[in-house]
Amino acid sequence: MDINPNAIREKFGDDYIADERTFIMGIDQRLTRHFAERFIGHNILETCTGAGFTTISLARTAKHVITVEIDESIQKKAISNIKKAGLSAKVSFLLGSILETETIKKIPRIDAVFIDPDWAVTGPDHIYRFQQSNTQPPADLVLKNMLKITDNVAIVLPPFISVKEFEGLPKHELEKIYLGESHELFCLYFGDLIRLLGETEFCVTE
Repeated sequence: MDINPNAIREKFGDDYIADERTFIMGIDQRLTRHFAERFIGHNILETCTGAGFTTISLARTAKHVITVEIDESIQKKAISNIKKAGLSAKVSFLLGSILETETIKKIPRIDAVFIDPDWAVTGPDHIYRFQQSNTQPPADLVLKNMLKITDNVAIVLPPFISVKEFEGLPKHELEKIYLGESHELFCLYFGDLIRLLGETEFCVTE
C-alpha cells in the first residue's frame, strides 16, 4: 500500500520514507515534539527506532540519541529519514534487541531513556496489556530493565490499557495525551523527567 506523500508530510513533517506499518505506528510530530521537550541537552537511549520519526524530534532537543532497532530493513529507513532531517551527526544507530546483554554492552553512558514499543494490533481479539505485556518488545520487561540503567525513563503506551496496570510501579507521572478530543497515548515519566506526580494531561488542539 502506497502512503499519500501529503499524509506523511502532515503527520511527520517532511517527505520521509514510510510504509503502511511505520506510518500507522509512527507518532504525530506534534506529540513527538512534546516528548522531546523533556530531554533537552540529554544523552538519550531510544528503544525501538522504527522509521525514526520520534528519533528526529528527540535529536532536535537532545545532546545525542543512541537508538536501538531489531529489524535491519526498518533501521535502514530510519537512517535515511534522519539523514533527510539533517540530524545524522546527533544520532547513533544500534542493530539488535534491547533485551539482549550484548546490545546493552554497546550502549555508552546515557542520561535518560525513551521507550516506544511496537503495539500494533495483532488481530481482532487483541487485548492491550502492560503487565505481562504483548507489545514487541514487552513493555513491562523493557521498563524494568531500563530502570536498572537510569531512573530517568519515559515510556509511551497505547490508550487502551487500564491505568490499574500501572499500580506498583516506582513513583511516576502518568500523562494522558490527546489530539483534539481523541485520547492517543499514555506516557509514563520516571525520575527527573517527572514534572508533576500523578495523572496529568496534554492536548493538541486541532
